[in-house]
Amino acid sequence: MPVDVEKIIQFIKQGDQDNVQIHLDDYNTQNSKCFFFDVEEKERRKQRELDEFRRNKVREYIPDSDSDFDSDENEDPDLVLRRRLAAALIWFIRMRLQPGVLRVCLRTLRIISRDRKALAPLITDYAIVTLARLGGISTLPTWPEEEDAQWGSSYTCAESSVSEGEVQFNPVNITSNCNTGRETQNDHHEESIRKDGVCGVLTRGKRDTRGEKDEEGEEGHDDGEVWRREAMKTLCNVIYNSPKAQERASALKLLQGLSERLKEGIHSSSPPTGQFFELRLLFLLTALRPELRIELRQERGMSMLTAALEQCLEVCWGETHEVLTDLTAPPVCKEVSQRALEILKILFNITYNVHRQEVDEEAAALYRHLAAVLRHCLLVNCEGEERKEELQGHTVNVLSALPLQCLDVLLSVRLSEGSKESGGVNMDCVHTLLLFMEKRLDRGHKPKEKLTPVLNLLTESSKAHRETRHYLRQQILPPLRDVELRPEQGNTLRSRLVRLMTHVDTDIKQCAAELLFVLCKENVSRFVKYTGYGNAAGLLAARGLLDGRGTSPQPQYSSDSDSDTEEYRQAKDRINLVTGRVEEEQPDPMEGMTEEEKEAEALNLINMFNRLSRDKIIQPVGVTTDGKLAPLSGQMRHSAVQEEDEEEEEDEEEDDSETDQ
Repeated sequence: MPVDVEKIIQFIKQGDQDNVQIHLDDYNTQNSKCFFFDVEEKERRKQRELDEFRRNKVREYIPDSDSDFDSDENEDPDLVLRRRLAAALIWFIRMRLQPGVLRVCLRTLRIISRDRKALAPLITDYAIVTLARLGGISTLPTWPEEEDAQWGSSYTCAESSVSEGEVQFNPVNITSNCNTGRETQNDHHEESIRKDGVCGVLTRGKRDTRGEKDEEGEEGHDDGEVWRREAMKTLCNVIYNSPKAQERASALKLLQGLSERLKEGIHSSSPPTGQFFELRLLFLLTALRPELRIELRQERGMSMLTAALEQCLEVCWGETHEVLTDLTAPPVCKEVSQRALEILKILFNITYNVHRQEVDEEAAALYRHLAAVLRHCLLVNCEGEERKEELQGHTVNVLSALPLQCLDVLLSVRLSEGSKESGGVNMDCVHTLLLFMEKRLDRGHKPKEKLTPVLNLLTESSKAHRETRHYLRQQILPPLRDVELRPEQGNTLRSRLVRLMTHVDTDIKQCAAELLFVLCKENVSRFVKYTGYGNAAGLLAARGLLDGRGTSPQPQYSSDSDSDTEEYRQAKDRINLVTGRVEEEQPDPMEGMTEEEKEAEALNLINMFNRLSRDKIIQPVGVTTDGKLAPLSGQMRHSAVQEEDEEEEEDEEEDDSETDQ
């Protein structure tokens, strides 16, 4: 049977900790998997009713206030009770509580924080500071009420004033109704992070189990660790769900407190515990508040996060910018890889536009140091292939954001037994990136998000490093032998990339074409040879190379030749340049036609194109002198005039025939 929330609130008012613990345990058990999606359904129903009213209206319906939209919300007793319970608990956890009582109270707050509409008592400065301190963040502002009192003593202040949009909350009168302004974000009831690695990577409506342990298994853990974890989980939910809470967290310098905690963990002799949710909160703040990304970067956040990543993965250094990676070592455990993923996501948030900036020597040294650690992230083994691919994906995101000149450390590692090499340079990292790209090609799910970072990274690396380009060309564009298949047919790396060149997504299409074009040393004839003119036309048109000019190699490319196989040389004259393969000979459609019939057929074809162009169904284009596509406006006008003259002559002939009759 449902727990009586009113009774819990009364027990809290009376300070009856034993009954509070018993009843909240039951409440948490009943609602542990509840994300309050009934509120979403009510919103959809309310919108349907409003739309129906507008369709049948006599006058335009314009609500006078937000209360018009929330009329049914005020009538929802469960929502009102959740707000009142949250307000009561925020006051209650500031008292001296038994460890078990504090733990169950924080767990209840975490459950309530999944509901965006019940966040009113949790988005005040008072609540945010309370949760942050319980989460272990000590460097926060001191409240006027606390100056003469010890932390943890009974808190019975008078009603405090809050800024517009927050709830006025009196701890003494905790049974009052707590209303709040409507938040602008959609419902999300527990934070969840996408696995593909882009910054705006938050999936709504799904439970995120990473970093969480079985609640039943937490009983044996240190109470302080359990409190911190529950408080940080609640704070993560609140910050994600409420723009107002994000703003207040920024004003309260929550970022500085998290940075201090992270530095303490880096300098401690023992491995940090409970760090995952501190990193998760830092990620949320930098993802949702752009000014905090700049602040963290200016406060040497990249150096701090790099050190945290080194500590997390227990990095061992060899020579300058060389991390020693033992491929025979046990795989990285789940907990460690989770922390590494959060660090990588924060690093991407603060470095995503660095590659567009000029960097000085000091910054370049820092980026090279980070790139060496990221190389280790690419090569290290994790428990489970899926987790390893996820770690590699976020590593690729960060690598693609760093200045290109700082990525030379990826190739500066000494060769060892079993290493891939090209021109005496270690290609283990490049080979790993190639395998990673191949896995993403096989998946086919969300190709833009999953493929564009690694495609761009390989393209830019191939431009900058001759050995990288040479190695990738051997793997992706080996000498042609089978000329019976179209370039996009088959399951080779080349064919899969060529198929992407005609993808509906423009970014994917461009990235795949750019990589193949660079591997062909930006030589048009070679590019057409490996991809077919039909597939290559898009990139060639964008670069103004449709006329076949611009085939000379770029200065940064080596002078190695493109040797043809015997099979290709024998079939070269029979290859259709448009399709890129040997085509069967087709009969001549004009065989047996007289010259007059051929001319009439050509004029008929032109007239059909003119009609389609006039109706704006198609727009014929041609190649200009500079190799770019341009509308055939002049030719079309001439043809259109000729067609109109012919139509007028036909009309006159019909009129004359009717007159004769």
